[in-house]
Amino acid sequence: MAIIVNLDIMMARRKMSSGELAAKIDLSQANLSILKNGKARAVRFSTLEAICKALKCQPGDILEYVEDEDEGEGRRGEGEGRMTNDK
Repeated sequence: MAIIVNLDIMMARRKMSSGELAAKIDLSQANLSILKNGKARAVRFSTLEAICKALKCQPGDILEYVEDEDEGEGRRGEGEGRMTNDK
């Protein structure tokens, strides 16, 4: 499975910069960048809530599940999941 992070799309729709969003949700720009680029391994619900409040959106507007093409070949090992922003 792949979780796609569409945070950059929602930020563009709201015409909000990374710096502005980071300041509004009290998160460092470096950590926001990690999340925005799909490199984060986890997201706190409090962070997700703050992002949704700042962008006036729903979690589903930011996160998307896409089934891998090779999903039928077996389960991934622990820690081999991925978050990506690639389409």
